[in-house]
Amino acid sequence: MGLLSFLRKLQGGNERECRLLLLGLDNAGKTTILKFVANEEPTVTPTQGFNIKSVQNGNLKMNVWDIGGQQKIRPYWRNYFTDTDVLIYVVDSHDTRRLEEASTEFHDVLFEEKLKGVPVLVFANKQDLQGSAPGSRVAEILELTTIRDRVWNIQPCSALTGEGVKDGMEWVMKNVKAK
Repeated sequence: MGLLSFLRKLQGGNERECRLLLLGLDNAGKTTILKFVANEEPTVTPTQGFNIKSVQNGNLKMNVWDIGGQQKIRPYWRNYFTDTDVLIYVVDSHDTRRLEEASTEFHDVLFEEKLKGVPVLVFANKQDLQGSAPGSRVAEILELTTIRDRVWNIQPCSALTGEGVKDGMEWVMKNVKAK
């Protein structure tokens, strides 16, 4: 069963649209995750600006906004916060030198008024690479247990192999329905 078929089974009821915002530092794997969800071949090229993909899953149309993570682009992230249903934050768990930077950017985003109460999924990406920090360590560095104003989840994954992405998207779909 493909990811889209699986996600279609999770949906029920009337046609609906949701907006997912995909953020994270550059080279975290955001676009690769987006391509996996859209059943496209992954490409490993930096996102200059943003990508938008609409993925239909049964009665749910997911509009996924994948915003570049280069330092010069991050100040513009706030331009995309309006009407976000779920924030997906991608962390390169193999680049342990930048985990603190990822945490700082993550917490800056969480304090934005337009994202108040928005459910958050953290993908601890690149788990297929030896030496990657486990999801529990990423959760600790991002101080996820201190988040009290919204539901959140951390999902270890590999965007290249797809392992864990399906589980994370299942969580997203359940929390879009709950809103």
